[in-house]
Amino acid sequence: MSTFNRREFMLTTAGAVSAGTLLGGARAHAASTPKAAEMVPLGRSGVAASRLGMGTGTRAWNGSSAQNRQGKQTFVRALVHAYERGIRYFDLADMYGAHDYMRLAIKEAGIPREELTLLTKTVSKDAAALEADLDRFRKEADTDYFDICLLHCMTEGGWEGKLSPCMEVMAKAKENGTVRACGVSCHNLNAMKDAAVSPWVDIMLSRINPFGIKMDGTVDEVVEVLRTAHDNGKGMLGMKIAGEGTAVDRLPESLKFVFGLGCIDAVTIGFLNPEEIDDTIAKLDAAVA
Repeated sequence: MSTFNRREFMLTTAGAVSAGTLLGGARAHAASTPKAAEMVPLGRSGVAASRLGMGTGTRAWNGSSAQNRQGKQTFVRALVHAYERGIRYFDLADMYGAHDYMRLAIKEAGIPREELTLLTKTVSKDAAALEADLDRFRKEADTDYFDICLLHCMTEGGWEGKLSPCMEVMAKAKENGTVRACGVSCHNLNAMKDAAVSPWVDIMLSRINPFGIKMDGTVDEVVEVLRTAHDNGKGMLGMKIAGEGTAVDRLPESLKFVFGLGCIDAVTIGFLNPEEIDDTIAKLDAAVA
């Protein structure tokens, strides 16, 4: 993928703010770090993430998302702004076509890779294909490792038996250091129940909000599973906090509910522009005690 002129990038990103200001702002306001930017441990995985993560797969499928459909400069500008505001957890996936843009944000804006928590996901159900995915993902993002890799979108119970060869590939990736933690994203209550008790799962990405929108069961059913998983030491990541945008006007209520459960470590929310990032940081800061 071609790059673009650094001066043009900085002017576009910062609106005539200097590159030094762009990259130094997060450190400059460290004394007043918002709750969204606080690093929290993800269960017993050994991985930490900022409490708020930037999702990159809004209305995404087959390598296309609302983020990359806006164009390269707009997407990279949002990624850099999220970093500037203290967000260190970035939720990527092959399905979103997000790896190249994260690479640009890291390289073009000089973001230190070691400061980031990069999560990616694969939909491959074959061990050889998954092994190839992991190599390709690292090349696309130009990183030696991913902090978290998930088997994407588990839609039924019993997935462990069907995907055991893929799980072995992921376990080997952990051993050689190209992946730090493994897990699943779930779109089914039985799949969640399996993940909550699976010794293989380090991290779970689950749909949760107080409205029952785009979730895998009733609120009570889902919360019970999430608490079981948390008690079993899983790193707990929440998604669909605003019901895939249908309850965005009630986001403060949802953030307060989700973090009030005591079993969600961090959340992923998809952002298209800096204004959405700033607004959500302010709302999360007010919601989290």
